[in-house]
Amino acid sequence: MAFFGIGSTLSSASPEATDEPTSLHPSAPIPVQGPPVGRNLRVALGETGATIFPLILGGAEFGWNVDLESSHEILDAYVELGGNAVHTADSFSAGRSEHIIGQWLRSRGLRDEIVLTVRIGGHPDNPGLGPVNLVRAVEASLTRLGTDRLDVLYLDATTDSATALEDTLATAEWLVESGKVAAIGAVGTTAAQLVEARILASAGYPRITVLDVPFNVLRRHEFDADLRLVAGAQGMAVTPSHGLEHGFLAGRHRTRTRGSLSVRGAQLAANVNRRGSRTLRALDVVGTELGVPDAAVAVAWLLAQKLVTAPIINAYAPQHVQELVQGVGIPLSRAHLSDIARAAE
Repeated sequence: MAFFGIGSTLSSASPEATDEPTSLHPSAPIPVQGPPVGRNLRVALGETGATIFPLILGGAEFGWNVDLESSHEILDAYVELGGNAVHTADSFSAGRSEHIIGQWLRSRGLRDEIVLTVRIGGHPDNPGLGPVNLVRAVEASLTRLGTDRLDVLYLDATTDSATALEDTLATAEWLVESGKVAAIGAVGTTAAQLVEARILASAGYPRITVLDVPFNVLRRHEFDADLRLVAGAQGMAVTPSHGLEHGFLAGRHRTRTRGSLSVRGAQLAANVNRRGSRTLRALDVVGTELGVPDAAVAVAWLLAQKLVTAPIINAYAPQHVQELVQGVGIPLSRAHLSDIARAAE
């Protein structure tokens, strides 16, 4: 079983005062002192200069399906297990996700310890990647997050097909030089656009060093051969989103329900078919063998893929974080990977 379920310092409730010394039951868990094991596990985030835990906690549910208090509990659980990278977007819950994360960073005093990555381009007040809206969107995100810098700025190409890439990167250059952004990432960018961006980088524009692409065992086609080739040749860090396919790969939803009328219900229902059921059964088998939940196996599958640095995974509760983080410590065999891939065909 993976070892990341251990927190930094475990303490039991103090018994009532007695004259006799108390002792733990022989079968009680052994208290662990010191930092969590996961704090020593870091990987380079491409050429950004940052090192992160190989699982990025996403904030897509914060302010939508998860309230402020629960969101902070999820963030606390992630850090207690050694995590240090948090992702959000200006479009998540119309900015409420950023407000929640910003309050948490301030209240915990963790800004300098957290690698903060933000996707820009989808907020209705400042849509797209045009120069004016891009600057305004970044300034608005900085305000909501209560910080003076973003460690990685993901440019969401899916929100803007009109602005020239050169114009967007010229604005990104100013953001980097002004200290508001440390590194540039991309979302929804084609292989051809990445090649164009590298050509522009040779002329002095900032390089795109991180790539977010929707990718999991059920969505392998979106990380196509051309995109893989270019990302690999450019040494990009790949941080795939939708690692659990909207929660389906966690294995908790296996039948269609009346809740399918909701947005999340419709997303889950889209995979309740023969292919999805086969995939979950394959995750069940591997999870049972290794003693971990399906969500951890799905994370381990992603980390076993070439070019993947750290998947971006959302959580609904602290216990979900504990399940997900276990995937970082699972070494899947070739047989495991083959069985899972075959089931998802």
